[in-house]
Amino acid sequence: MTRIAVTEAESAILAALWRHGPLSFASLIEAVKADNAWGDATIKTLLGRLMRKGAVRSERDDGRQRYHAAIERRDYLAGEVDTLVDRLFEGRRDALRVFLDEA
Repeated sequence: MTRIAVTEAESAILAALWRHGPLSFASLIEAVKADNAWGDATIKTLLGRLMRKGAVRSERDDGRQRYHAAIERRDYLAGEVDTLVDRLFEGRRDALRVFLDEA
């Protein structure tokens, strides 16, 4: 699987879609604003970036545009863990396990 680089801010958009499922733009704005003090333009910009990256897709459903996460949460989390392991533990998952066991 190809990893899609997602910023922390972009992950808030994905989190709303994973939590609520496909959403209209208005519902997505509402869901994201429940957890973040961002304006509509910021959310729209983040959504556009995610769509260009292929992490979010849109479909017309009953005449309304609805946004869907195009990547599974589990795949996103696995990629984030891989990045952490590569950066902090020289790619060794066992070193992360030891660290967590000792923490």
